[in-house]
Amino acid sequence: MSKRGESGLSLLVGVDKPAGMSSHDVVNRCRRIFGERRVGHTGTLDPLATGALLVCVGPATRLDAFFTGHDKKYQVKVAFGAATETDDAAGSVTRTAPVPDRLRDVAFAREYVESLVGEHSQLPPVYSALKVNGKKACDEARKGNVIDLQPRSIRIYQAVLLGIEEDLDAGLVLWDVEVHVSKGTYVRSIARDMGLALGCPAHVAALRRTQAGRLSLVDCVSLETLEQIGTRASLDPVLLLGYRFLFADEAQAAKVANGNPLRASEVRLCCRPYVGPAAALCACTSGVRESKEPPSDGEVVAVIAGNKLVALYEYSQDRRQFHSRCVFPVGVSRGEGI
Repeated sequence: MSKRGESGLSLLVGVDKPAGMSSHDVVNRCRRIFGERRVGHTGTLDPLATGALLVCVGPATRLDAFFTGHDKKYQVKVAFGAATETDDAAGSVTRTAPVPDRLRDVAFAREYVESLVGEHSQLPPVYSALKVNGKKACDEARKGNVIDLQPRSIRIYQAVLLGIEEDLDAGLVLWDVEVHVSKGTYVRSIARDMGLALGCPAHVAALRRTQAGRLSLVDCVSLETLEQIGTRASLDPVLLLGYRFLFADEAQAAKVANGNPLRASEVRLCCRPYVGPAAALCACTSGVRESKEPPSDGEVVAVIAGNKLVALYEYSQDRRQFHSRCVFPVGVSRGEGI
């Protein structure tokens, strides 16, 4: 019999987070949906933002550390003409200014947006979840305390102007922009810095995350849909992780269950082109082939047994063997129909 708050489930789902909810709100909703207290997400979205949020359920929450540090893609509306205390529309306006005519020019805007591609030193927003001396910056900012945030190195891989709108009532000009950014990048800071560089205060009016690592919006469902279909929304962690993998035979599975090492000579690594969990459907072995590349030192691989993810192992070049990084006695589901 399961302990209270333990459903016996171990899976991943992609949620299309609605505006007005925090990522923690989504986690609480998923706890109720699955009857499971062990639920976590792998990348915070501000309450204003919508879009792709990966949620781990049950023992699968141990995978969260392996889903951090991924690139992300966003669609953002940058509003010129006003700055806010939070650098987005949720905050109080701190400054306004007339919008220069050049910011209404599509050619100018396109050229400027494309120039954002590259490495930057970015100062996080004062209202952020970053911790300074063990305290969240946003909590301290609400108390009126001065926060000593340090710049961080980030990279913008792609930036494309999708269009320009104008809100005549609010006196704002909005650039619709699509960006692909490295881990740790704050889109609110990008908008703030765009305003500073162009001489017109700016903030994020709307934000939608379209991809986080290998999780795309097409793989996500609304909370209402999740209520209806439950575990049928589960995704394949092997695909989402993107690691090479091995199908453990009975003897290997017994070793893995006890966290014992595997000799490199007995491991056949496989790989497959990434097409996205939604596109893969039931063709779980479509495109799977044996990998000819030898393992590299420190490489993490996924171990599959009984068509579940049962462990993550790491290769040691010195020992010529794979050793346990994370074992799942209750294997992580690879999704419905797989």
